[in-house]
Amino acid sequence: MKFVFLLAFIGILGALGAAGLFMLKNGKSANQQEGDSSQRSSRMARALALRVGLSVALFLFILLSYLMGWITPTGLPLQR
Repeated sequence: MKFVFLLAFIGILGALGAAGLFMLKNGKSANQQEGDSSQRSSRMARALALRVGLSVALFLFILLSYLMGWITPTGLPLQR
């Protein structure tokens, strides 16, 4: 389970990093055309949508894992 969670977190961070990279490279240079800018914006939007999708999928997988008994909460003890 830890391996699956680690892979999901790496995927989420990778998609976030890709979106940030697309955002930083979105500045217009002298020889850049308008269509290229909209393509970069759509790539950034797709990367952010992928990040949101992976986050929701990870949350649902954690919830399913808890309901199926694959993982159990350890938390803080309630007794002193």
